[in-house]
Amino acid sequence: MSADLDLSPPEVPEPTFLESVLRYGLFLGAIFQLICILAIIFPTSKGHEQEETETTDSRAAEQMKKPKGAATQIRQKQKKESKKKR
Repeated sequence: MSADLDLSPPEVPEPTFLESVLRYGLFLGAIFQLICILAIIFPTSKGHEQEETETTDSRAAEQMKKPKGAATQIRQKQKKESKKKR
C-alpha cells in the first residue's frame, strides 16, 4: 500500500521568458500603484500649496470679470430692443 503513494513533488515546468516578464511587470505595477496612493495620502510638496493659491487668485479674478460680461450682455439686449422699436 505504501508503494502506491508517490510523495515526490509534482513536476513544475520552468517558467518561460514571457511569464517571467509578466510576473516582474505585475510587481512593478503594484509598487507604482502603492507609491501613487502614498503620494495622495502624504503630500509633501509645499509648491502644491502655492499653486493652489495661484489658481484661487485666478478664479477670483475670473469672477470679477464675469459681472462686466453680464453688463455688456444687458447693454446688447437694450440695443436690440431699441432696434426692434424702430
